[in-house]
Amino acid sequence: MAPKFGTSGLRGLVSELTDDLCARYARAFLQVCAPADTVMIARDLRPSSERIAAAVASGAAGLGVRVIDCGEVPTPALALAALGRGVPSVMVTGSHIPADRNGLKFYSPRGEITKAEEGAIGDRAARDAASVAPGPAVTERDETAGPRYVDRYLAYFDPGALAGLRVGVYQHSTVAREMLGDVLRGLGAEAIPLGRSDHFIPVDTEAVDPATRQMLRGWAAAHRLDAIVSADGDADRPLLADAAGEVVPGDVLGTLTAMALGADTVVTPVSSNTMVEASGAFAGVIRTRIGSPFVIAGMEAAATAPCRPVGFEANGGFLLGFDVPGLPRLMTRDSFLPIFAPLAAAHRRGVGLTGLIDRLPARRTAADRLENVATVKSLALVARLSGDADARGVFFAGFGPEAGVDRTDGLRVTFADGLILHLRPSGNAPELRCYAEAPSLDAATSALREVLTRARAAVA
Repeated sequence: MAPKFGTSGLRGLVSELTDDLCARYARAFLQVCAPADTVMIARDLRPSSERIAAAVASGAAGLGVRVIDCGEVPTPALALAALGRGVPSVMVTGSHIPADRNGLKFYSPRGEITKAEEGAIGDRAARDAASVAPGPAVTERDETAGPRYVDRYLAYFDPGALAGLRVGVYQHSTVAREMLGDVLRGLGAEAIPLGRSDHFIPVDTEAVDPATRQMLRGWAAAHRLDAIVSADGDADRPLLADAAGEVVPGDVLGTLTAMALGADTVVTPVSSNTMVEASGAFAGVIRTRIGSPFVIAGMEAAATAPCRPVGFEANGGFLLGFDVPGLPRLMTRDSFLPIFAPLAAAHRRGVGLTGLIDRLPARRTAADRLENVATVKSLALVARLSGDADARGVFFAGFGPEAGVDRTDGLRVTFADGLILHLRPSGNAPELRCYAEAPSLDAATSALREVLTRARAAVA
């Protein structure tokens, strides 16, 4: 399958992301969405990213565009730097997917591109006959994007916001592995590096695998930690575990962060936990399809009225849509704010992460996915269940009567006892994602396992 746009960015196999294709997409982006004399580029740590970044730079330089290479920095750090300069940017990353895949995330001077702009870029790239000669790969280096991103949080939080805490940093191959420690130490915590890897590890913060969960629990006990922090490959999705090493779901982090910031409007996909509404903490909650472009569109619509909007996804990526004193808005997925805001709030109240979470409504989410499932099979299963109530009755037998069906993005079924099950084909990988929500984590996890077993049989 050729590279295509998913929920956020262009994705494809490394073998398909040829130098010519990447240069064509870079040119198409600059010609269609962001005519400019300068573009900023950065990349994650996967082996193919340096080569692809050079191809993107070559395509841009062929148009006479000045290329600024920011090196290996988080996606939100690149976005922050480029938005500050008012120039477009391209992040080379496959995010959380395996190293045999990669991708491109495009930012206009206004921020993340829209779904309509993705279509226009794809059309232009398909028509591009590579008539523009490639240019030099790099014309300038900028080493400040990473430090400025770190400084954003050191300037916002009190210097002693995490004083006395012992926090593990699961470094693996996230591009933020050093910066997470920098912020922790700057806020008074002791940062303990853990699990650094010389090869790329695809950490999916929305579906943390059992082996990783067990490893986190072991570290928490062995090092007497108050928390463990990490992020996905390009660090736009957070990973935060409590003192027992238990992973805090991203939509719980989003809810806690929104409350800490004083937001009054939350925009989040249908896959996020319904504790957002049940908390009663927000004047408005807007539900969207999954993917940051849809969340951003909802935030922009909400911002037409006086409000303080934020957005987040079930993976934890957080978007700040208003200026908090000392913290300017950042309308792209960010991993640092939903890590440090809950940690600081819990420490300030002296309750720990678990104590902070226990104050939220008793709704817990479990999420996982079936990997290496052809997209056509996932789509067929979801389409069949969406359109046939009898088929749903057979597939979901034993879960009780339906109370509601939501087809906004995939199939989301609410049952009479409050259980919610959601099936959705991934937008950027051959995976079928599943979400379960229930009054307890044990109940959600049990339902999730059963549905994944049934789905595995259905797509076999």
